[in-house]
Amino acid sequence: MAVCARLCGVGQSRRCRRRQRNDQQDQGSDSDMDEEEEERIVGQRRSDAGTTGGPGRVAAAAAATAGPSDACEDGSGHINRGGSNRGPLHPESLMELPPELLVEIFSLLPGTVLPNVALVCKKFRQILNTETIWRRRCVEEFGMKEDLRKMEAGGVSSQDLYVKLLHPYRHILGLWQPDIGPYGGLLNVVVDGLFIIGWMYLPPHDPRVEDPMRRRPLFRIHLMESKKATVECMYGHKGPHKGDIQTVKKDEFSTKCNQTDHHRMPGGRQEEFRTWLEEEWGRTLEEIFHEHMQELILMKFIYTSQYDNCLTYRRIYLPPVMPSDLLQPGLFKGTYGSHGLEIVMLSFHGTFARATKLTGDPNVPAGQLTLDVDLSQPVDLPELDKQRNIDELSRIILEIHGKVQREAEQPACGPSANVGRAAEGAGGVERAAEEAMEVDHGACTDACQSGPSSSSPPSEAKPFVLPLGVIARNEVYPRTCRKSFYGTGLIAGHGFTSPERTPGLFVLFDEDRFGFIWLELKSFSLYSRLTDNLPHAHAPNMERFEAMLCNMQSWTS
Repeated sequence: MAVCARLCGVGQSRRCRRRQRNDQQDQGSDSDMDEEEEERIVGQRRSDAGTTGGPGRVAAAAAATAGPSDACEDGSGHINRGGSNRGPLHPESLMELPPELLVEIFSLLPGTVLPNVALVCKKFRQILNTETIWRRRCVEEFGMKEDLRKMEAGGVSSQDLYVKLLHPYRHILGLWQPDIGPYGGLLNVVVDGLFIIGWMYLPPHDPRVEDPMRRRPLFRIHLMESKKATVECMYGHKGPHKGDIQTVKKDEFSTKCNQTDHHRMPGGRQEEFRTWLEEEWGRTLEEIFHEHMQELILMKFIYTSQYDNCLTYRRIYLPPVMPSDLLQPGLFKGTYGSHGLEIVMLSFHGTFARATKLTGDPNVPAGQLTLDVDLSQPVDLPELDKQRNIDELSRIILEIHGKVQREAEQPACGPSANVGRAAEGAGGVERAAEEAMEVDHGACTDACQSGPSSSSPPSEAKPFVLPLGVIARNEVYPRTCRKSFYGTGLIAGHGFTSPERTPGLFVLFDEDRFGFIWLELKSFSLYSRLTDNLPHAHAPNMERFEAMLCNMQSWTS
């Protein structure tokens, strides 16, 4: 029994212990069997099995000669008598454990090692055909919530689902950014029932920034009747058709449509443009009176439609959450004037909050650092009447801006996050990100230690109003705010020419909304949190996340 307890982690049952105590009372202390004696007897039984026809005959002989006193209880409380086929009393290896216990053990192993377990012996291979094992792997590794028993009754086994669909394509689950020039995008690949679906996330129609995100399927993978995984392109309006997925390298894959004629519409390019415009902007071209906006919309349609869903995707991560964060980092959708709504990723790096574009435009493309907020430079807003005066707000912000620039120019300051701002203003975005990484992992200054913390109680709400003359795409914005800080925003000419960082005001409204006043542009951007569930998207660590940010900026620089 001691050997059995070591193998499966289960001690002797009460019935066995009671019988052992009775035997000890009858025979005295000389009847105790130590481990060496027990192992010697087991070895002798094995040698006997080799001469009499194997362990099966030994087990059968033991079962035939077992009496009522040999009955004991197993771990489930059932009485195991000698006549039941539950394996030897003293198993020395996994091979001798009962099948139901092996099923429980194998169910706890990750699915990636189960094929190696099946190579051990025929018995293990037969046990690995048990649906319970693969059902648990589908639920624990991929979060499947469907009733897999109903699916199995329909002819698709959990083992086939795991081995032929989920495991081979597990590397494409998560968040991705498509390579669509300056426009970028956000793709979320998830397990949805018996399918793996790639959903393209689209912002709400401008300017309804607080509306939920829209989704459009680009491809799906599922098991056909032949139990073979099949890739289908979902682009266009003629239903699913043949597609292909290729893994380019680690954290990168590409999709290809094999039937691009399914993307065409009977009315030609004009009908395709009208349909795209209605889906993208929720209106017709006649309803857009701004001539510059019409040009931007037409340019985006021409540029994006040429890809025909033949795209390359690069993995992106959600930022890690730190105790010192001002608010929970994540994805936000914000207003960008004539360019409509765009998606940004808010992350925290020491005393700085940074917003990186996931979707972009011809002026500032996706992957660029759109906002850089210095949390060590809080701004005390004046009285409500003075907030309406743009000159008063500009005076406060420009005063802090000049102070920050003077500190950055002093050679005694050494490497600091302010150097990152100067480098980014000169167009060296990637170099600035590398310098910021060095600073963020260094020692924290007094200002950092006294910086904002999400664990601290929320600040008292203060009245807020936009200055007169500042243009806002969304006139419905919060009239109270918690905190405000000095920051810079990235602006550039068409084609990302002459990029520069200009001062502005970052305003924190609540946990899910913030805003930024662009002083030079005299415009206001409102950002609202993206609340969709995004599994398989969190960064393993901060170093991996910061490396991803550097790569994103280099893609579009």
